Amino acid sequence: MSVHSTHSRWNSSLKPAIYVKDGDTVELEVKEASDGQIRRNSDLNDVTNLDFSRIHPLTGPIFVEGAEPGDALKVEILDIHGEGWGWTAVIPGFGFLSKENDVPEGVNSQALKIWSSDEGYVSAKFGDIYVKVKEFPFPGVIGTGMRLNGVWSTIPPRENGGNMDVKQMTVSSRIYFPVFRKGALLSVGDTHLAQGDGEVCGSAVEAPTKVKLRVEVVKSRNLKSPVFVSKPREAEYDGDHITFMGFSNDLWNASLMVVKEAISFLSNFMEPVEAYMLLSTVMDLKVSQVVDVPNWTVSGFIPVSVFGNKGGEIMDAFEARER
Repeated sequence: MSVHSTHSRWNSSLKPAIYVKDGDTVELEVKEASDGQIRRNSDLNDVTNLDFSRIHPLTGPIFVEGAEPGDALKVEILDIHGEGWGWTAVIPGFGFLSKENDVPEGVNSQALKIWSSDEGYVSAKFGDIYVKVKEFPFPGVIGTGMRLNGVWSTIPPRENGGNMDVKQMTVSSRIYFPVFRKGALLSVGDTHLAQGDGEVCGSAVEAPTKVKLRVEVVKSRNLKSPVFVSKPREAEYDGDHITFMGFSNDLWNASLMVVKEAISFLSNFMEPVEAYMLLSTVMDLKVSQVVDVPNWTVSGFIPVSVFGNKGGEIMDAFEARER
């Protein structure tokens, strides 16, 4: 059975788009995050004119028969297919650096990158470099109906899941969601073809997709928030990674150090705003340690292989810079 009805706010009083049984497989038509406002042939005008009330069109709600408050809803992601393209954008006022003044000129200016998708990779030109990124498609937003009444923004993640942006929730993952409402009321949206941990510019490789899921009710699980099972992705990229590090007693500031340093370096090869978008799609921000008080360690890993035949030049420049 297929679902394509959408909504752009969490609202547990919405009429379900479809009713399914415990154990059913569901196919979803999922729009990209702008609800069709950004298209394969878009330019900056479409970013300028974005209607933010349409952001995050979610497919659903899906009513799962037998799901009751206190249960868990197991969602297995069976397949995700894109339509051959995606987009990444910097939208002024949004993103990790949006309130920062100490950044390279142009980082927070409006920008758009259209990616092509083929044979498991997305590609686009950054400066003079053709970047090729592995696809690991996943839903940026996926969650059950909220415990709270009323209408709520989809932007922050909550106890029901929602806009978690966890790239490891890809095909073959099994996600367990708390059920707060009769029928669970599952909704899915904001699908990405690729993303770096952190999604620092505020968007990943956003794309319309078809998603295939299996749903199962687990009785009396009483979860406080989602948990999930996924396969290791340590070998996501072969070869060397260049890594930037930040140290601070504040996690936010340590992360800022990493992102700013990485943009400063990559700006030798592309515009700063392009570097920002690239980091959002390929750099993995990791909390490397929390116990060596008073400072946190944050590391940002960038796979050199995404730069293709320019990878050697970038590696040489990185190592020369760090001596």
